[in-house]
Amino acid sequence: MTRYFLLFFAFFLTTSLLAQLDLSKEPITKITYLVSYNGQTDTSQNPIWVLASNNKVLVTSRDQMLGKSNYPREMMLVMPVQKIYSQYAFLNDSESVYMTDSSSIGKQQFEFSEETKQILGHTCKKAKTVINSNTIELWYTTNAGFNAAPGLLGQSLGLVLQQVRNGNTVITATDISKQNIQLPDYMTKAVSHKYNKLDYTDLLWRSRFTTIPLFDNQQINFSDTFTAREGILRFANGTIVLRKVKFPVLSATSQIFLDLSERSTGDAYDRTGTVFLIAQDKKQSFLDGLQQGASVLPSYENGNGKKYQGVITTDSYSPAAELMRFFTPFGVGHFNDRLTLKDKIWHNSVPYRQEITDFAPLLSGREAYIGVFIGNYDKGGHTISANITIHQDDELKLPARKAIPLFNTLNIMEMAGQEYGTMFSNEEGLKFNFRLDKPLKNATLRYITTGHGGWGNGDEFQQKKNTILLDGKTIFDLIPWREDCGSYRLFNPVSGNFPNGLSSSDYSRSNWCPGTVTNPYIISIGDINAGSHTIQVKIPQGAPEGTSFSAWNVSGVLIGEE
Repeated sequence: MTRYFLLFFAFFLTTSLLAQLDLSKEPITKITYLVSYNGQTDTSQNPIWVLASNNKVLVTSRDQMLGKSNYPREMMLVMPVQKIYSQYAFLNDSESVYMTDSSSIGKQQFEFSEETKQILGHTCKKAKTVINSNTIELWYTTNAGFNAAPGLLGQSLGLVLQQVRNGNTVITATDISKQNIQLPDYMTKAVSHKYNKLDYTDLLWRSRFTTIPLFDNQQINFSDTFTAREGILRFANGTIVLRKVKFPVLSATSQIFLDLSERSTGDAYDRTGTVFLIAQDKKQSFLDGLQQGASVLPSYENGNGKKYQGVITTDSYSPAAELMRFFTPFGVGHFNDRLTLKDKIWHNSVPYRQEITDFAPLLSGREAYIGVFIGNYDKGGHTISANITIHQDDELKLPARKAIPLFNTLNIMEMAGQEYGTMFSNEEGLKFNFRLDKPLKNATLRYITTGHGGWGNGDEFQQKKNTILLDGKTIFDLIPWREDCGSYRLFNPVSGNFPNGLSSSDYSRSNWCPGTVTNPYIISIGDINAGSHTIQVKIPQGAPEGTSFSAWNVSGVLIGEE
């Protein structure tokens, strides 16, 4: 007889509830369920297994019970008559967590019908309910002698043999049989810890991906006095924080996300922020400028009389790769009590989240310097927390790729004298050559652009076309502009209010809003041959107004298949 494995057991004997659930000596009824979508059934799917005996039901899957599925392995144990269930998650070979709930099953409400249908020789009745706007029909029998279902829903009805959601997603029992059971090693050896429902859900969620901490409640402010923190480097009078981070080898199925939160700890204004990676693939890097001053970095000149330090790639230098461009709002957190308005409750902080999978080639298996800059001259400044998470998606199969930082005019060392991105005052704009050692297939340019400066006539509030040429051919010709800034009013407690009824944070801007991430443009290039190439970025930058001037922060990273 085939032996199947079940979870009711040894390592749970420390709790009074689960001490009663050892079924290793009893025959078990196993119900196999398959899922179909729009009438189509994937024959290679991992079937749902429901294992039942008397008043004990385990909802699991074939691969979990045979130890073939990835961790975490989550299973649900139900006692339908008592209306109690427990959720278990095996996080790895030696650790599991669980929670118990006695309220959910009893709250289930159904509309019953006189309709019947035959499933596996059983006459089934229909019960219907609505959950989260989904209409769910359950076909069940009360003549099986025990209760069971492919999920928590309907466990108190009887034996549920089919579940239909919105008429197109169907879970149907395909086999019912009796089996003896034996436990696999990972179930008997894991040490289990009990949590409340909220903590259990959070632990399970976090176990599904890898978290790499970057910064935790880290202050970014303009001050020479600070409390040293292990592993954290400060530059430009504290407006830049930097740390070295070790990354695992990333697979072709890895998706990478960057999370950052910000709150004011003294600065009331909207500020430019960036999370950047220092590529150290060449003789010189942006780290040299941080440590020795911007003047040691290679300069770019276009004839307008200024020198721009460290903004373009050369044969011996890579500029900082911009992972995320973000903008702080007007004083979120610190100034929440300064202005009280009817029907407005200010947020305490701003969350920013962005996918950065394109940068995997610069991270995989490496130690990398990652930094955060917020331009400000305030002693209180801002406080940020940030981390990177790595998620696996088996349906995502990325080819071997390369990421090449080409340019970055955002003056990250603004408070240490790095020149603003005003090179666009010259018609040539930003124009330079770069070299590829190998050809790239299906290449794209990851381009971030925001306009800044001036008052009403400054480029921050004026629509200006960005044009990018590669080897003399236009690959991008667009006005970057944001008209949704008013959506983020609750992040901006001390945004200036004007006689016309608008707040400063409401005004449309050159591709940014106070309290938001600026998304990159992904510009399709196609295949690029090895050798020398020319790239040019042109923007009709506005003229200065008195002491006010316009500038453009643009960055570009070339992504392609090797």
